[in-house]
Order: sequence, then C-alpha cells, then structure tokens
Amino acid sequence: MQTANVVEMAGDLDHIVALAVDTQRWPVILPHYRWVTLLEGGGDHKTVEMAARRGRFPVKWRARQDVERDGPTPIIRFHHIGGVTKGMDVAWTFEPTPSAVRVQISHDFAPPWPVVGNLVSDRVIGPYFVEAIAGRTLNTIKGIVEDRDDRFHPDGRPRT
Repeated sequence: MQTANVVEMAGDLDHIVALAVDTQRWPVILPHYRWVTLLEGGGDHKTVEMAARRGRFPVKWRARQDVERDGPTPIIRFHHIGGVTKGMDVAWTFEPTPSAVRVQISHDFAPPWPVVGNLVSDRVIGPYFVEAIAGRTLNTIKGIVEDRDDRFHPDGRPRT
C-alpha cells in the first residue's frame, strides 16, 4: 500500500513544521486524535503511542518519530512499531512555493499477512483509515495555520 495526501497551506514553513512535529499536542489541536503518549526520547527523536478515530472506529499504534533537519526543508519520518500497521513508514515533506507550503504525508506499508495482506491494506486500511486520518490531520492544521479554525490562533494557541 502506498498513499499520499497533499495540501497547500498559506503559512510560514517553520510554523507548519512546528505544529506537525509536536505530536504530543495533536490531541489538543486535532479533534480526531484521542491521545498521544510519549514512551521514550523527546524532541526530534521519540517513540510515541498514538490513538485516533476514523469516524466511530478507534485506532491505535506505536511509532518512532524522527525529524531530519539536514536538507533544505525538514522531513518528519514515522516508523510504526506496533498496531495493525506495524512496519508502515510515513514521511511528512514540505515544499515551499511562492504563495504557500505544499505539505505531503506519504505512507508505505507492506503487511506481513499471507494471502490477504495487500488486499486488506490496499482496499481497506489505506483508503478508509490511513488516507482519511491523514487528510483530516492536514486539513485541520491548514485551518489553524490559515486562521480558519475558530478554536486556535494561527500560532496554535487556544483562543480564550
């Protein structure tokens, strides 16, 4: 399974990256995230347990999160180490344009389940869970960055 969600955000690259990197804060800014627990590490290299909702369906996984800052723009990488998507690789990439930042979340997953693995991941997990959750994540961050989310200021602070 390979998927990609892409959204252009009219905002500052550093601010967008900061919101994306701060996974422990996601349950505050992303209504579909139930919790994110830091298990180990911190900063640009950490292990987290994440739980979200896809509609009424709860999902949960563990991942190592590493931020690469040595290129022209950061790359945020996740490697799932627990849950149904164990082994999945995720990359957040950022491409500044003259008027916005193009943010892409790519997922690559080859499930180890014999016979039905690819069928299940390609037809169920990818489109109904991974793409849906990633799409909602990007669109919610876009709303915060572009000041269209009534709950937050563009810098991500809650409105009082």
